[in-house]
Amino acid sequence: MLTDALDLLICPHCGTDWDPEASGPRTLVCAEGHRYDAARQGYVSFLTGRGTGFTPDTAEMVAARDRFLTAGHYAPIAEALAEACGPLREDAALLDAGAGTGYYLAAVLGLRGTAAVGTAAVGAAAVGSADARRRRAVALDLSPHALRRAARLPGVAAIVWDLWRPLPLAAASVDGVLDVFSPRNLPEFARVTRRGGLLCVVTPLPGHLAELRERLPLLSVPEGKAEALEHAASNDYEPVSRVPLEFPLALSPGAAADLVQMGPAGHHTDRGELERLVGGETLNATAAVELSVLRRR
Repeated sequence: MLTDALDLLICPHCGTDWDPEASGPRTLVCAEGHRYDAARQGYVSFLTGRGTGFTPDTAEMVAARDRFLTAGHYAPIAEALAEACGPLREDAALLDAGAGTGYYLAAVLGLRGTAAVGTAAVGAAAVGSADARRRRAVALDLSPHALRRAARLPGVAAIVWDLWRPLPLAAASVDGVLDVFSPRNLPEFARVTRRGGLLCVVTPLPGHLAELRERLPLLSVPEGKAEALEHAASNDYEPVSRVPLEFPLALSPGAAADLVQMGPAGHHTDRGELERLVGGETLNATAAVELSVLRRR
């Protein structure tokens, strides 16, 4: 419910706090009278007026991502994030920047069955979970289609927003920031994170999905992404740990097509073309990513 995030969010138009008397579970009204209502699916769009010049993930791309993640292919990443956030206090407030469907956030919030079921089932099953009630989060993403799923998670305020703009969160309001394969607005992450809070970033390693690149439209990965992150964040964060995660993937033709469609190629490659490129056999590949954990100074 939006009321769970009144102290975390600020008005994106004027930067003021919310009026608790005028706001409710599905409505935010700031002290200056600016009003934002939740869509029927539970998310709220703060992108009004000129909006953004970036293109959000489509319904088809989001459906592909949900199928792929629900199948558990990237479960080791979700588990590593949950472990990294373990030291945070039980009532921690979190920001998931580029949350997508909320798959990784669900793991960090302690919702059960993340690797095996979709976000709808996780949300329904976790309503009575003590873990789900203790922690709360703001999920930011550009895609309303993705946030329809994230909004089903208990304790999560799902907000449509452009991560390159000033974040609609109060200063020093969250204990941890998650960023999984998403844009990193480091100055804003630092502004909204309390001292001692964590920034957990997942970046691909050069070998990530390398076996598939000659066959499928996947981006190459440069060296040194984690090192570049630590350098860029060094004024505000100190490194805590850097954990490489490497695990095998055995992808059915449908899962391989989902893997490509859920990424940047999904914006300009239709499903039929992807299925033609994939062919009819199982594809084997290696997932290779790095989880960087940094602490706010």
